[in-house]
Amino acid sequence: MDAEIAHDDKREPGAPPALALRHFSKRFGGELALNDVALDVAPGEVHGLLGQNGSGKSTLIKILAGFHAPEAGAELRVNGESVPLPIPPGAALGLGLAFVHQHLALVPSLSVLENLRIGQFATQNRWRIDWRRERERARQTFHRFGLLIDPDARIRDLPQVERALVAIVRAFEDIGLRDNADRPGVLVLDEPTPFLPRAGVDQLFALVRGIVRGGTSVIFVSHDVDEVMEITDRATVLRDGVVAGTLETRQVSSDDFVELIIGRRVKLFQTEARDLTETPIVARISSLTGTTTEDVSIELRKGEIVGLTGLIGSGSDEIPYLVFGAKKARSGTIELDGNRMNASAMVPSAALAASMTLLPADRLTAGGVAPLSVADNITLPVLRDFLGPVGLDWSRMTDRAEALCQAYEVRPNRPAMKLGSLSGGNQQKALLAKWLQKRPKLLLLDEPTQGVDVGARQAVFQALHAASLEGTSVLCASTDYEQLAQICDRVLIFARGRIVQELRGTEITKENIAEQCLRGLSLAGIVEEEAAAT
Repeated sequence: MDAEIAHDDKREPGAPPALALRHFSKRFGGELALNDVALDVAPGEVHGLLGQNGSGKSTLIKILAGFHAPEAGAELRVNGESVPLPIPPGAALGLGLAFVHQHLALVPSLSVLENLRIGQFATQNRWRIDWRRERERARQTFHRFGLLIDPDARIRDLPQVERALVAIVRAFEDIGLRDNADRPGVLVLDEPTPFLPRAGVDQLFALVRGIVRGGTSVIFVSHDVDEVMEITDRATVLRDGVVAGTLETRQVSSDDFVELIIGRRVKLFQTEARDLTETPIVARISSLTGTTTEDVSIELRKGEIVGLTGLIGSGSDEIPYLVFGAKKARSGTIELDGNRMNASAMVPSAALAASMTLLPADRLTAGGVAPLSVADNITLPVLRDFLGPVGLDWSRMTDRAEALCQAYEVRPNRPAMKLGSLSGGNQQKALLAKWLQKRPKLLLLDEPTQGVDVGARQAVFQALHAASLEGTSVLCASTDYEQLAQICDRVLIFARGRIVQELRGTEITKENIAEQCLRGLSLAGIVEEEAAAT
């Protein structure tokens, strides 16, 4: 496919781009992270920025934010006016550039209102603050975008989606309060969705659409091709530090974007329908009750991959942690290969001893140890294998880690590197290698491809499929409907803490999963009535 630079149909005749950059290059040591990159963003446009980890997206954003200086020859124009480079730290906002990074930069102990105004209060010389007036302004802003967020609520008490919305509203307001606020600004959203459920993504996109209606432009940085297709007008793909192409999203398919990102046409992984009815049942979860979930029972056959999903608050994401003992269950039993255990007494050490493993959504905090090497992380569950007469055999540990990194396509294959220095996709592949080397009977997953680029996702799917063929049963909680459709033999839909629907075979499509999740609340009422009747 030839990627042509798309013509912008949103720009008024003669109006300059809201943002135009040319000849952006950046070298780290002897390596070019960006090489002669050019990009235009029109007023009122949502412009996607895609690419695999290491493609140069973060470097480009950091140059715009003033964290990095570009190489000589770089040019930047904002609303047609030339901007001297490098941008001094903290000066981007004065140019009309505001940023919302993945970790949001909110202060959890402060209120929503305090977080909204913290930047303004720090730069304005005020003798007093009219909190009543500020509170009303915040309510009006939230109302403008259809948001029901309490200005007095503490950030730490908000769900993740509302935190993201607060961060975006704050950045939008900061753009509007700068000295040259009569000119359109550019809001950069750097991976805002990986930690959000689908319902939260919908809320965020509604906010983005409201923002651009007023003329503000948005650069939407993401790994998720489907999200880019949904929210952007155009999107630019970076590959190995250069622009692979800029496409109008309405005129191309997701496969076109994937080809640009990877550099070749990629066949997306898709499991074949399997008849496992004659395969023995190896795991039974009975009457499991937790904080949200209520009386959940699930059977898994040997090698079966079962997906768990539902709208936010449905309870599907609680199941892996309750089964593993990472979260306290109120009641229920877990039976694995004939070994019956009380769920309320389950702890991770007992789960591991029973041949269960868990890979949580927060991989670097709960799933791995970021400051330790890849070799240390991969060999942690099997350290006894490397005990020698005088301690651990570090050479054998390194060899094992290198072999597993090769098998699971972890790049770069450098076992001495810190786990936290790898890209998200390679971290996930390393952690899968860590647990799958034990050949567990039951693998528990929560959002296994969260923040993982399209190429790494296929490698993760292949690894899960290969493990299932070797007999590992997989229980996967996810709000990524496409992912579930690609890998699952069955999908269980949750609502109000209960299973309300089961999908099999040809029923497992992205569209049908989404539809059943939306219907889940009405189905939950029927399930609750049936439960009460019995």
